[in-house]
Amino acid sequence: MENTRHPATGSCPVMHGANTQVGHTPMAWWPQALNLDILHQHDTQTNPMGADFNYREEVKKLDVPALKNDLTALMTDSQDWWPADWGHYGGLMIRMAWHSAGSYRIADGRGGAGTGNQRFAPLNSWPDNVNLDKARRLLWPIKKKYGNRISWADLIVLAGNVAYESMGLKTFGFSFGREDIWHPEQDINWGTEKEWLGATRYDGDNRESLENPLAAVQMGLIYVNPEGVNGKSDPLKTAQDMRLTFARMAMNDEETVALTAGGHTVGKAHGNGSASKLGPVPEAADVAEQGLGWINHTTRAVGRNTVSSGLEGAWTTHPTQWDSGYFPMLLNHEWELTHSPAGASQWKAVHINEEDMPVDVEDPAIRVQPMMTDADMALKMDPAYRLIAERFLKDHDDFTHVFARAWFKLTHRDVGPKARYIGPEVPQEDLIWQDPVPLGKVDFDVADVTRRIVASGLSVADRVATAWDSARTFRHSDKRGGANGARIRLGPQKDWAGNEPQRLGQVLQVLEGIAAQTGASVADVIVLAGNVGVAQAVHAAGFDIPVPFQPGRGDASDAMTDAESFAVLEPTHDGFRNWVDTHEQTRPEELLLERAQLMGLTAPEMTVLVGGMRVLGANHGGSKNGVFTDRVGVLSNDFFVHLTDMAYQWKPSGKNAYDVCQRSTGQVKWTASRVDLVFGSNSILRAYAEVYAQDDNQEKFVRDFVSAWTQVMNADRF
Repeated sequence: MENTRHPATGSCPVMHGANTQVGHTPMAWWPQALNLDILHQHDTQTNPMGADFNYREEVKKLDVPALKNDLTALMTDSQDWWPADWGHYGGLMIRMAWHSAGSYRIADGRGGAGTGNQRFAPLNSWPDNVNLDKARRLLWPIKKKYGNRISWADLIVLAGNVAYESMGLKTFGFSFGREDIWHPEQDINWGTEKEWLGATRYDGDNRESLENPLAAVQMGLIYVNPEGVNGKSDPLKTAQDMRLTFARMAMNDEETVALTAGGHTVGKAHGNGSASKLGPVPEAADVAEQGLGWINHTTRAVGRNTVSSGLEGAWTTHPTQWDSGYFPMLLNHEWELTHSPAGASQWKAVHINEEDMPVDVEDPAIRVQPMMTDADMALKMDPAYRLIAERFLKDHDDFTHVFARAWFKLTHRDVGPKARYIGPEVPQEDLIWQDPVPLGKVDFDVADVTRRIVASGLSVADRVATAWDSARTFRHSDKRGGANGARIRLGPQKDWAGNEPQRLGQVLQVLEGIAAQTGASVADVIVLAGNVGVAQAVHAAGFDIPVPFQPGRGDASDAMTDAESFAVLEPTHDGFRNWVDTHEQTRPEELLLERAQLMGLTAPEMTVLVGGMRVLGANHGGSKNGVFTDRVGVLSNDFFVHLTDMAYQWKPSGKNAYDVCQRSTGQVKWTASRVDLVFGSNSILRAYAEVYAQDDNQEKFVRDFVSAWTQVMNADRF
């Protein structure tokens, strides 16, 4: 598996997916304006499949054995336009799958293989993804044949699995179910650098200070620079980078060693030529290239003359076989720093027997030098990595076992809970990183639980806030978190400042008692309590609109919960409850968009939820900011009515604090935060606010709030 890093020539895809001239978009004229595009980046109008298409149902019709047979045949069906190394595409397909999955980062769950985003800018043109466009083009005949029954996202990962299997590895399993996106993820933070391989993600030389939520060390890389830190060889520093960046991909030391070695057991790096002759990246290439990039029209540039990473060579003697060759090659030889024909820093063996050298990719009569990257040398020189490497050297079966499971984790980390898995190769074992939750009861007496909740003495605000805090952790990016499992009652969530631990503990004591008395799960009781609170507020507003409830959530245990893994879900802000940690430097309104996008909300849904949560009195810590109503607990449109009323004026009163004053008297009527006032200041959000402030839209407001609330409560139900 090749880790690439060479910057391609030609113009780069512009950040945020814009290919227009500066000044041609509103955001270019007013860059400080709130950009809502992140909430609408996958608008249904970009999807050619139509509203009735259900991929999860289509993939169940797939002839999996036939598809795998076709993929296996492809591995050795070398094409003249892009010939396979040693007649086998396995290394290329594994690198494609790896780099698709390896963009995942745990901090926000974004990236990864779950959407087929590798087809679009900027990922399709990252330096680290050089020539992976060829791998996807080789797969096209198979995608064409199986059509809607297989997504690109699933096919990319499955191709990597089949590649390993065709070379002798018994993989741990595979799940279908990844649905394709149809448009670039324009507003994902892949880094702020303005040039490829820029190195501004650290606080000086502190290698532990990698900017969150990023996992890769430089712009355009999947994880670390194979030539060394900022391109300068230093295996021990590279080990520091590996430890942090793999941790941000949810991997520990053992998994890091196994994945690095397993990726480099097969395939090769390509740097036998001049990188300066590579043409533009796919997103900048001429129409005649038909979506392919990095094309060299000046000389033969395929086979042994391919340039991708700039490094050149294989790691093992038999690069098309899953064998035990990597660790003896690395640990039983001395290595010295050298350069590839393309000028990249790499390591070569000081002394090596000819029979231990791999053969040339086109002529088996020629033996060529193997090579190692700085990342490989890190496994040899870092003490902790070295111990694991020596263990794997002695026990190939152990290495294979650990790698197969780590590969499965790498390629499935963002698929979500096991309930989302589809297909005949889904492993039976429940894995801790899948956040397992037992099935809950569906036949308990909902009416009885409802009566007990109403009689409990808990306020509407307490019930709504607790249900919200339980559900808001769900991330559509990697399908983690949510109300199912009731992990809000477990560590670490029960102690998060954003959950108001003291208040939460008192509420949970009551709700857990109701669960014990009725046989319902605590998770269901928490959500039902929130629903009952909303329903009471709806009734108080004068409407007869039901709040749907879906039972069946289970209660996770401490043994089912990886507390360290869940720590990354801790909120430092929640604009819906008008709270932001005092250490946050980002504007609160931008943080609101971040949370709304991760929760899968549109701008109108975000708007109606904020307005409803304010009048329900569900603010964090009982704050009065934004509670523009004299009827707290009534699901009214008062927030929008008073926000848009010119009888008031708005005056700053402190950091993220404003007074809402009556124009006629100057007296302070209410207080507000930036999150509250942005719904009146931003032109798009104001347009939504005005809709909900209209006299004829009071019922619409209630219906839309109930719909959005239900969506949040059920987001993690599959």
